[in-house]
Amino acid sequence: MKELFSSIKEFFSYRTTIGIADVIDILLMALIIYELIRLIRTTSAARIAKAILAIVVLTWLTDVLKLRTVNWLLDRILEIGIIALVILFQPELRRLLERVGGKSVRELIDTKSKSSDLDLGIIQTVNACQAMSEAKIGALIVFERNIMLDEYFKSGTEVDAKLTSELLRNIFFPKAALHDGAVIIRDSRVAAAGCVLPLTGNNHLSSDLGTRHRAGVGMSENSDAVVIIVSEETGTISVATGGMLKRHLAPQTLEKVLRAELISDEKAEKKGFFRRVKEQLSGKEK
Repeated sequence: MKELFSSIKEFFSYRTTIGIADVIDILLMALIIYELIRLIRTTSAARIAKAILAIVVLTWLTDVLKLRTVNWLLDRILEIGIIALVILFQPELRRLLERVGGKSVRELIDTKSKSSDLDLGIIQTVNACQAMSEAKIGALIVFERNIMLDEYFKSGTEVDAKLTSELLRNIFFPKAALHDGAVIIRDSRVAAAGCVLPLTGNNHLSSDLGTRHRAGVGMSENSDAVVIIVSEETGTISVATGGMLKRHLAPQTLEKVLRAELISDEKAEKKGFFRRVKEQLSGKEK
């Protein structure tokens, strides 16, 4: 920690000598840190980040107060913690490397194919929900967005298959092994099925809503996911976002809601890192 604080002091003492190369270096590091934060941003990761921040602050305080034994112990914890974080987030890091290694440079730069996959995925999902609604087959479909749902992903069965109407209908077929749980869609693919979702604690929901609807609302309260619920009793289609439930949606309305919630996010991602930072600093986030 002493080396860290001395480096910070040296940075401020030499700030007048910063050149163009240094600015580029800082911006690249900011981009890398930003992308890493996006990679590990989950509901559990937020708690881990708070714990790490608390340890760093305590380490600094013990150094200032000359509590040498406690400071030495916290220093060792931080050193071991770096290795522990790599092990803890190994699945996320592996997934990132697989994405990068499995794509060409052109695919990494071009976002049109990603938007096209999402557009087709929405159409396939709407077709499946319409068919299941007419047949009164219950369904619970979760579209993952910025907050990753790994803790719920692990409660089900990994699928990793192309998102099609036929696949969704087969998963939720009443006699299928995974029909009772939720399907999680990640990157326009069916990532997992049979997943267990948290129930909402909202007591103001209508009494005619069952466990499937309460799980959908609970998922939307605990993340930024878009959750589709098809009622087994009535066949009605609902969408939960941000703890709010939109009920009795026609297939056409469902498609409009999904496009508004999901494709608008894709357009925001295309703005790029530096443009979003610029807009936030100027207070003109669009």
